[in-house]
Amino acid sequence: MQLEATEVGILRIKKYECRQIKKAIDELCKAVGLQVDAGSRVLLKPNLVRGRGKEDLACTHPVFIRAVAEWCVDCGGEVSIGDSPAFGSGPGVMQATGITEALQGLPVKQLDFNQSVQVKLAGGVTVDIARPALECDMLVNMPKVKAHNQLYVTLAIKNYFGTVAGFQKPVWHLRYGNREERFASHIVDLLAVLPGGITLVDGITAMHKTGPLAGEPYQLGMVASSCNPVALDTTFLKILGLDGKKSLIWQECTARNLAGASYDSLHFPLLDPAELPANGFRTPEMLMAVSFNPLRMLVSAARRLLAGI
Repeated sequence: MQLEATEVGILRIKKYECRQIKKAIDELCKAVGLQVDAGSRVLLKPNLVRGRGKEDLACTHPVFIRAVAEWCVDCGGEVSIGDSPAFGSGPGVMQATGITEALQGLPVKQLDFNQSVQVKLAGGVTVDIARPALECDMLVNMPKVKAHNQLYVTLAIKNYFGTVAGFQKPVWHLRYGNREERFASHIVDLLAVLPGGITLVDGITAMHKTGPLAGEPYQLGMVASSCNPVALDTTFLKILGLDGKKSLIWQECTARNLAGASYDSLHFPLLDPAELPANGFRTPEMLMAVSFNPLRMLVSAARRLLAGI
């Protein structure tokens, strides 16, 4: 994907109401110059971590996904949806969290990321990327704003980690557990090999204090868009009042001088972040290593096998 864009669209949305969100998505996409061409293959890539009941706070909200899917279908896109969750399969998590139900009536194909393509990243690492993520015409990244016990906060860039297929995700955690900077560097490397598109942020109800699984709800009340995920990470660090030096991913972006890493270079065609301070959003006081416990890794593998992956 190309990272030249510096426009970030932000709107206030206080509740998960499909019609209101769909209208906002249309305005957000127009604000950053994004359109869906009729017949184009559009892949929705939400944040799916686990399947623990409907509207799990750890996952992108079903109503937000429905609104984005409706908008893409109305534009004439051939829409599919997929992710590589930490636990279980993509379709299994979508079923458990109410996403499958929310998408009823729409021509949206739910995908398992069980087919992959080996890609060599700029840092020299070979990684298996889900084939649908590489072969789509437009990748719609749909992260949830969350605090993160290992990476401080998870925003737009981190959500692309879900394009890494299946069991390789916990392998990365195990391999780079004591080399967090290397882990962050590889995640940023993913941006260069993935197709372009847009990031649409579910920031209506965020997760704070801890995360990315067991945090508490924080009513952030906004949605946002950009064709450059780096610009969105920079923007939300500003809105949330967070120290960018604690975000390894954002630090990697600034070290590479990527477009969007400088807040002063950004443009806001809708609301300005200065009008939207999020007082009280809290992150973990102490960060943990990114490594997975080997036992946890085996449990994850067993769950994937039971899910039929």
